[in-house]
Formats: sequence, C-alpha cells, structure tokens
Amino acid sequence: MKRKIITTGDGSKTIQIEDWDEQYHSKHGAVQEAYHVFIKHGLRLFQNQKIKILEIGFGTGLNALITLYEAIGQQLQIDYVGVEAFPVSMEEVQELEYCEQLGFEDMEKAFQEMHSSPWEKNIPITSDFSLLKQKKDFRQISEENLFNLIYFDAFGARVQPELWTEEIFLQMYRALQENGILVTYAAKGSVRRAMQAVGFTVERLPGPPGKREMLRAKKNSVCQESVNEWSVRVINYTKV
Repeated sequence: MKRKIITTGDGSKTIQIEDWDEQYHSKHGAVQEAYHVFIKHGLRLFQNQKIKILEIGFGTGLNALITLYEAIGQQLQIDYVGVEAFPVSMEEVQELEYCEQLGFEDMEKAFQEMHSSPWEKNIPITSDFSLLKQKKDFRQISEENLFNLIYFDAFGARVQPELWTEEIFLQMYRALQENGILVTYAAKGSVRRAMQAVGFTVERLPGPPGKREMLRAKKNSVCQESVNEWSVRVINYTKV
C-alpha cells in the first residue's frame, strides 16, 4: 500500500497509508498523542524499578524513543519488546526527524540503532534499556505473565477490526503480569467491552488532542474456567 510522510497538528511527522486514510499516529499531533496516551497514562505509573514493556505496533519507533528518554528521569530499567509485522524503512525513519523534533539530538544514534538492529535478537540500546523487535502478526503473541505494561498502538478498528477483538485482548491479558496495565488511544465501546469480557478492569480517561477519551485497562484475576474457555477460542481463532 502507498505510504507518505505527513506533518501532524503539533508539527511532528508520521506515516500515512493513503489507501486506508489511516496514520501511524494521530493527525492532530503524533508526539502529543505518544506522551499523553503511553507516557502520562502508562509509563509514569512506574518509578524506580525494572519493568517489561510490550508495544503492539512498533511502527516508527516514536513510542520507544520517548520511553527511552523518560525512563532516565524515572530511574527505570526497561526490557522493551516491539511487535511489528510490516517494518518501516530506514529512509522513512530519517525523514520523520523525531530526534530533531523532540530536541533529543544526543539520542539520534540510539534511535537509529533501534531501527537498524536485527529482528528477534535482544539488543542493549543503553545500560538500562534493551530492545527486542519481533517481526510477526500480533495474533502470534504467546507470552504469559511477563509484561508490566502494554502500549496497544495498532491501527484503528475502522481499518483493522480483527486486531480489536476479545481474542486479541485475551492474549494481551495473559501476557501481562498481575496488576499489569494496558493503555491505548482507542475509546470505542466495542473495544472497552472486549477488554472487560476477558477480565480487564477498564477506565475511560481524557484523550489526547482530537479525541475525547482513551482507555486504560488493568489485569485482574479471573477464574480458571474462564481462562480455559477463552484459551480454546484463541486456539480456534488462530487456525482460521
């Protein structure tokens, strides 16, 4: 599909998929959205500890870059896993100019390494931040009780409804540790209900510029019968 670089409302850039009229980040402000959704309402819940983050849709690497920067101030050690089925090119990365836009010029080398590092290999970007990129479909995620925080940044349900189902959110639920958090820019009622159906407690929060609300979900314990029932549904779903 044809893609192009566009400038969003806050002056930062993102990639637009023209056939879908869909962007990798909000057209109202790529950087503003990243900070509001994933940092303010996700990462900043954690301080002075080692955490594991899963990003659904590594994409341009913007969320990972800002997380690396913010982790320094919050004294966090981070193991970061970014899942992406269709990686962006290095030419696109350079055209996005995120380090310049953010004033992170001293992090340009680290950001380039995030994109140039090999897939399926854990790479230490700094002494306190490691990155594992996985090139696969989100439905192939199988980790259990591993992550403290999930950035759910998939393309919207309008263009990829299959990524916002109960089956997908069960996989996210299982991937989180107890009391783990999932944050997403989405706020549709169908998405909230899908999260709740698999056991999440879901909050509506004020959204980033251009959106009235967003969602934050927390993992709660559910009875083993419910987990087993949903596991069968996931197995059947992945075979389709």
